[in-house]
Amino acid sequence: MNYLGPLVAGIDHPALHGYDVSQFAPSCYLVEIGEDAGVDGPLIEGDVLVVDEARTAQHDDLVIVDCDEEQRLYQAFRLGGSLLLIPPRDRSGAIRARQSLLRGVVVSQARRYGW
Repeated sequence: MNYLGPLVAGIDHPALHGYDVSQFAPSCYLVEIGEDAGVDGPLIEGDVLVVDEARTAQHDDLVIVDCDEEQRLYQAFRLGGSLLLIPPRDRSGAIRARQSLLRGVVVSQARRYGW
């Protein structure tokens, strides 16, 4: 995951062309999926995710978590008062976490088509 910065009008990224950024809350920021995601599946290298850091994670949300000084993407599953976080590609790397450890919930995905 590559942090791109806050979602503001005038941000220039090919995947965001045609996006109305005013539809998102001021608490949103952007991350770009890195090359480790590959090119198969619903999330691929180069996709841009809009992340809302003020939103509370619900069951089956995609969330961003700081792990080992880098941001990582997980799918959240609620288990009582905690969350089970499962990486979308390697389902064996599940971790338990509290809401306070999350850096945001993915609210939109943008993909650049064509070159």
